[in-house]
Amino acid sequence: MQAEINKYMKRAVYLARKAAGQTFPNPLVGAVIVNNGRVVGEGFHRKAGGPHAEIFALRQAKEKSRGAILFCTFEPCAHTGRTGPCVNEVIKSGISRVYIGTKDPNPLTGGKGMAALRRAGVRVQMGFLEKEIKSLNEPFFKAFQKKMPFVTIKIAQSLDGKIATSGGESKWITNKTSRAAAHQARKFYDCIIAGSGTVLADDPRLESLKGNRLIKVLVDSQMRIPLSARCFKTRQPVVVAAVKRNKEKEEALKKAGVRVFYTKPKKGRVDLKKLLQYLGSFEIRNILVEGGATLIGSFLDERLADKAVLFIAPRIIGGARSKSSVAGVGAIRLRESIFLKNMTLKKIQDDIFIEGYLKYPKHAG
Repeated sequence: MQAEINKYMKRAVYLARKAAGQTFPNPLVGAVIVNNGRVVGEGFHRKAGGPHAEIFALRQAKEKSRGAILFCTFEPCAHTGRTGPCVNEVIKSGISRVYIGTKDPNPLTGGKGMAALRRAGVRVQMGFLEKEIKSLNEPFFKAFQKKMPFVTIKIAQSLDGKIATSGGESKWITNKTSRAAAHQARKFYDCIIAGSGTVLADDPRLESLKGNRLIKVLVDSQMRIPLSARCFKTRQPVVVAAVKRNKEKEEALKKAGVRVFYTKPKKGRVDLKKLLQYLGSFEIRNILVEGGATLIGSFLDERLADKAVLFIAPRIIGGARSKSSVAGVGAIRLRESIFLKNMTLKKIQDDIFIEGYLKYPKHAG
């Protein structure tokens, strides 16, 4: 029976992945209904405000739901949010047994969905492919467990860790295919953060693929970025985070539809923890930090980043004055270094792609 459960749960996980980058701020959820050994309904959550995975599966199964088994990656919700509680529909359908991948970390549902099913006489078991499902939804889990968004830093650099030559030339270090892959990856995030130095130097658009919602956040302590910058020419929401108040600039930004957020200065710069908490209050779960070196260094120094993705070109730039990919305070001793764990490595033509989770030292100093 365990093999059967894993088989259908893997199918539910596969379905959940289909909506990657589209369900903000909801998790990725898949569901499969099986009756007498045959799949009679399946579905996945496509976007916030739309039907949940279980509802799509029930609609497809119709009367074949009666006496059937439901496999779902997440506990069926038991509260009214953008939609009604789907646990009620599961009970009404006549489903006899439910296998659940993982408990919902949202306290509005966590455990309540399973309790409602059991009260209605539905047999429930939980804890299947849990590690994989939690990994798939790590920003959602972090939001409820630590009250903070999940942060990934992205770096494109040379083999010796440079992002520009001593003359300031930075376009392009990595190859075209790597750049396309990095651009494609933006669709999996709710928000992209860049520092004023990067915007002033490169004037990036910071856009995602057409149709994908991507909130842009510009960390601009002194409000130096001009309104003519390409990143302001967008239909996507834009936030400027600053410490130095400039009433004239603030009014101009607001007229352009840009939200301005101030923090108290932290070493003269934007307080990044306060910024993340602010973004989290808007249910922003998954953040990509695209530079520059000072901003990435600050995220690492303050241990606010969870993951790193690196695109490394097989070129050596050299030069003491050439800009490195990570600034900040950094490690004084080797034991204070930050490690990457659970790494994935692959080649993108001649470039190297590395992805991993950041492991911070237990003790500094």
